Amino acid sequence: MNEKILLVLTNMPDRDSAQKMANVLIESRTAACVNILAECSSIYRWQEKIETANEIPLLIKTTRAAYTRLEATIRAHHPYELPEIIAVSIDVGFPGYLHWVAQETQMPENENL
Repeated sequence: MNEKILLVLTNMPDRDSAQKMANVLIESRTAACVNILAECSSIYRWQEKIETANEIPLLIKTTRAAYTRLEATIRAHHPYELPEIIAVSIDVGFPGYLHWVAQETQMPENENL
């Protein structure tokens, strides 16, 4: 299996919404693994104002083939009007782990996309 693996980053407003998002992504097989990190402070410009927010970062492991489904799932369940969804290509990693990510994000043959 030679799938391109991605690390996708997004932030959630609180731990409860982060947990719910992680569960949805795993249940839908759009992600193989989601790490829910410790709360961080984000400073950004939004609608011409500088904002500060406490957020919960998620590190999401998926494949390029599953990315479209993953992005749609995040957008459907994210409370933000404009959620951060950034994908970084993984060029090198432990082959067994990368193979596992690819396997876990494949839709079973008997399920429709």
